[in-house]
Amino acid sequence: MSEALLRDIAEFCRQAGMAESTFGRRAVNDGKLVSRLRLGGRVTTETADRVHAFIAAKPQSEGTNLPVASPVVAPPVAERAARNFRFYDNRQKYLLFVTTCGEKWAVAQRVSMELGNIHPRPPALRLFDAGTGDGTVLTRTMRAMHHRFPTMPFYIVAKEISLEDVRLTLEKMPDRLFEHPATVLVMTNMYYAEAPWLTPHSVTAATSLVWHDLSLAGNTAHDFEEQIGDLQEFLGKNWQARVSARSGNPVYEKPVVLVIYREDHKFLLDQVRPRRGSTHADYDLVIASQPYRARAPLEFKTRRIIAPLARSLAPGGRLIAIHSYGHDPGLEIIRLIWPGENPFTTDRHALLRAAKTELGNFARAFNFGAYADARSVFRYDMHTLPTEISETIGTSTLFAAWNAAVYVAQIEDERLSGAISSGAYLDATKEVLRKYGGLWFWDESYVISRKRDSG
Repeated sequence: MSEALLRDIAEFCRQAGMAESTFGRRAVNDGKLVSRLRLGGRVTTETADRVHAFIAAKPQSEGTNLPVASPVVAPPVAERAARNFRFYDNRQKYLLFVTTCGEKWAVAQRVSMELGNIHPRPPALRLFDAGTGDGTVLTRTMRAMHHRFPTMPFYIVAKEISLEDVRLTLEKMPDRLFEHPATVLVMTNMYYAEAPWLTPHSVTAATSLVWHDLSLAGNTAHDFEEQIGDLQEFLGKNWQARVSARSGNPVYEKPVVLVIYREDHKFLLDQVRPRRGSTHADYDLVIASQPYRARAPLEFKTRRIIAPLARSLAPGGRLIAIHSYGHDPGLEIIRLIWPGENPFTTDRHALLRAAKTELGNFARAFNFGAYADARSVFRYDMHTLPTEISETIGTSTLFAAWNAAVYVAQIEDERLSGAISSGAYLDATKEVLRKYGGLWFWDESYVISRKRDSG
């Protein structure tokens, strides 16, 4: 019953343009209904009846996008936003992927390898995280930084436009601030070309900039957690985003800079803390983990993301970028449903060539490291128990594997509905899981380092 119910809900949400969490709240007052079903959860007959009644009760125009009376012309912004909907912005699929796969752990391990190659200079080790997500990679990197540089002040800038991810990241920070008190943590929602410098490009954005300093009192993780928790009202009011009419990507309503540090280390960190109107980049390490859509044009990836991040490096600084590679069982699942599908359009070699061209004469200041596959390409797995991949594979495992495959391949919801309605996706997923005894994916990394004598 759960599988059929999921298909009905997915088809309705696709046609109505409704988020799955919204459907759950409106239909049965449960925003997590669909996510639980995807994990193999079951529902009562009464709940299923309520879901079907909700779908049946909706006007034809809302349920099928067909007009009841006179046609309604959607605003251009809505049309373009729907057309450019980014799969990576689907929260339910993102969170399920993060919790069932070990990519964040593997990425953090790869990033930590670069700590042995950086050469920080006073007054602090400077790190920029170009897309923090839920904060797992950043938190693990900070642990590795403390292990290698236990007494060195840290200046860390984390870029993230998602309010939900900012909250998840901040939840992880009290322990980091307790273990390494000489830390300045900055969170911002600015664009890639702005965030490293904490400076908006347009005059309009600069005049609306919200800059907030939080000096944490006390000396325990509990003290810090309570004060960071009190930021919820500030975040809800200021960390707002909208959909760009041009690109369909989320963009900030107004730029925000949140600076967090410990009050008992304020004197020590005086030369580390950024001030409004007086900031610089000069990072020792820049992390760019999945900073762009795999299908995005090569020029967009280099001009809008990689080149600005490279320019933010200090002499001796290193930018490590990581993206999906393909050539794995996950892509095999996808191709059983969509033969010939290839979302991974550019590899690290092409990206580095394009980045070198984009940087122009400034490229002479950098080294471009593609490295051999043994160093650049690394694997991460979907978490499963040995007993889960057997003759009979549980529904929750199949749903998690399918979700991971379509998430990594960035298959849009519009294309997913047909595969889900036929049921072929479960057969394809089951076939690949049995073939390999599990599911894994490949990521590839590359490094752009600034020469130490280029300053």
